Amino acid sequence: MKNFIEGAYDLHVHSAPDVLPRRMDDLEMAQRIMDAGMAGYAIKSHYFCTSERAELIRKAYPGCDAVGTITLNSSVGGINPAAVEMACRSGVKLVWFPTCDSENEQSYVFGGEAKILPYWAKILIQLREEGITNPTISILQEGQLTENTLQVLDIIAKYDVILATSHVSHEEAFALVKEAHKRGVKRIVITHVDFPNTFYSIEEQRQLLKYGAYMEHCYTTFATGKVDFAVTVDQIRALGPEHVILSTDLGQKTAKYPDEGMQEFAEKLVENGFSQEEIHQMVVENPRWLLNK
Repeated sequence: MKNFIEGAYDLHVHSAPDVLPRRMDDLEMAQRIMDAGMAGYAIKSHYFCTSERAELIRKAYPGCDAVGTITLNSSVGGINPAAVEMACRSGVKLVWFPTCDSENEQSYVFGGEAKILPYWAKILIQLREEGITNPTISILQEGQLTENTLQVLDIIAKYDVILATSHVSHEEAFALVKEAHKRGVKRIVITHVDFPNTFYSIEEQRQLLKYGAYMEHCYTTFATGKVDFAVTVDQIRALGPEHVILSTDLGQKTAKYPDEGMQEFAEKLVENGFSQEEIHQMVVENPRWLLNK
């Protein structure tokens, strides 16, 4: 079997230790990255900055380039410039805007559109029952980006790290990406563009290309039946591999390991007419550019 993920980075991995149940911890993931011939992975937590974990992994497993990230949910103060500044000083390479605490995400999940409540929703319900404040986050007020959001964009630009749109609404994402570009943010990822509650049409994605954004497609989206794989294929073809990164969004207790998912993703794309060179661009070249490697 051809190894299509040699030198690849997976920029969307949920590993333990975490509040949510995970398939593997960082130690196992780092070893699997090296065994698979991959270059590294980004440690995503909905609740904590992961730069310290990444630094220890790089020391313990020099063959694995673990990447620290921060997600701007309420557990880090939401859109918190101080948290982003400290995270970047500690080596974070990717800043995710709100996921489970975004107004858009909660509206989707608790508004009846989600068929099954995700694990994080159960945690949120528990917090509410215990009277623990966990604010829902919007980055717009009266149609304008908040002052804290503008400060965060300036910090991202200063440290030249990646901005990921996460689960914000389209209105928020377009305002965010446009302003980020204006303020000198060079490395932008539109998070899982074919996911149901963040679904971007091909035309919307083309509009975002004007600001230098890369479109992220994740293995779990089609693997869990949230989108037909043909839609994923059509979107990647329409935008072109030069504007796309492949990630997995894996780490769930009952799912595949991320390296297995990345290999399967690549194989399925090859079966659908993509070349080995195009796969290499989406899993190696584009992520390396985003990471400034």
